[in-house]
Amino acid sequence: MVSRPAPASAALPSIAGEDGPPGFDAFGRAVLEDVRDAVFLQDTDGALRWANPAARTLTGGAEAKLHALTETSGHVEFSGHRRPARIRALPGGWHAWTVPAEEVPQRHVGDFLAETGPLLAGARGRHGTARVIAELAASALAETVFVLLPTTRGRWEWWSSERPSAQGHGRIRRVPANVAPVLAATFGATGHPQIAPVPAPEVATLPSVVADRFAGHAEVSVVSLGPSVGAGVTGALLLGRRADPEFGAEQTRAVVEFAKAAGTALANAQRYARQEEATRGLETTLRPIDPPELAGTRFETWYEPAGGVLAVGGDFYDVLPHGDGSAFLVLGDVCGKGPEAAALTGRVRHALTALAMVERDGRTLLRLLNELLIAGGSSRFATLVLGTATPSDGGIDLTLASGGHPAPLIVRRSGVVEEVTVPGTLVGISPQARFAEAGVRLERGDMCLLYTDGITEARNRHDQTELFGDDRLRAVLTAAAGEPAREVVRRLRQAVRDWLGSSAHDDIAVLAVECPD
Repeated sequence: MVSRPAPASAALPSIAGEDGPPGFDAFGRAVLEDVRDAVFLQDTDGALRWANPAARTLTGGAEAKLHALTETSGHVEFSGHRRPARIRALPGGWHAWTVPAEEVPQRHVGDFLAETGPLLAGARGRHGTARVIAELAASALAETVFVLLPTTRGRWEWWSSERPSAQGHGRIRRVPANVAPVLAATFGATGHPQIAPVPAPEVATLPSVVADRFAGHAEVSVVSLGPSVGAGVTGALLLGRRADPEFGAEQTRAVVEFAKAAGTALANAQRYARQEEATRGLETTLRPIDPPELAGTRFETWYEPAGGVLAVGGDFYDVLPHGDGSAFLVLGDVCGKGPEAAALTGRVRHALTALAMVERDGRTLLRLLNELLIAGGSSRFATLVLGTATPSDGGIDLTLASGGHPAPLIVRRSGVVEEVTVPGTLVGISPQARFAEAGVRLERGDMCLLYTDGITEARNRHDQTELFGDDRLRAVLTAAAGEPAREVVRRLRQAVRDWLGSSAHDDIAVLAVECPD
């Protein structure tokens, strides 16, 4: 056994300046940097002072401990692993510990692909996916990596990653095909990716932000990221290596298989981006907008669709002002929820918007809408309450018609809650549907509440069989009577949310019409 201080450990430092064994100059460091063996240098006190790149790869940057067994042999311990090492005495009492290259475990392509697959699948968006591709490729395939994707105005967008942890992102001019033929051919390639070496003169033609990063690399290669013609994605992965390939003879397979997975991830990201754009467009079109300002009348709303792909649902409201100071108002509930209900909701709202321009009688509007829905062949139906709000003599005259909808509630300033009885059948079910109309007046401080059954049918967070119900709704309104409509709706929203907790709920829509003080 060697008589030496306690086992040395360190998180793989590197020697700065002349701090090293006698004769360990820049030339010696450069030589050890390039050898495939893992080399650790131990000072006279037994401390680990330096490790070459192969040693850092071996330990993965983890803390290493040196254990001597004889004058010339020992083992290096890290992360629960032990590797046999040769010990060589150096001038000045230093020692070099060498783990032969054959003892350095080579990564398996299958393990690498299994590790990267979930990370690629979990990336989000074009930017996030390209960044993850660069980082993963730099972790095993090359020391310097650039992901190049075409963008607008004849430019390329790039994401880079360099060992150990440097990343970058930007845009560069697109290099013409006659100047960079290998790169151009790779961008245009489809089908099974093919890896190709990029000649040094071609690398030099790239903008300096890319070309300079590949200076000093033993090899620069490129592989396509376009998995197929129909994927709608073209791109390239530039790889620069200084040392021997990490996967040995399997390096080409590792690059090609990774490029296929990366191209698929980019294609999925682009497809999801198009879907999100379409979803946002639909939401903008279908989502109710805030009511307009109307002299002598104040509106307050609450709109909360059930969870789903679209942030819209089957419930809706609209307030459309007339030139005479009155306003057409409607609140409805299309059977079902989600995209299909939202699509029919859009049809109903657009139809009513057009019909309300030429017809003000509520019963006639419901009859015409009923005919339109039946003629459209939809199996869904709707419930609605609609009418006209007309400010007059310090109050508001309301004319309301209903098609199978929960009765509107009048919250008097005095605290009395009244129900407006307006009989009517479901809209879109029968050609013989009949509808009625009723009138009511709001004085200063009074409010009319139109709402959908997402409130009364909200299920208790503790007992899913218990509904919020009409009685709790009336109790909240009675307690808030005389308050501005904004406060009344706020209290109602809080009461329903407390009742629901984290439970799922149906679409909810509320439209309050207030005669302000």
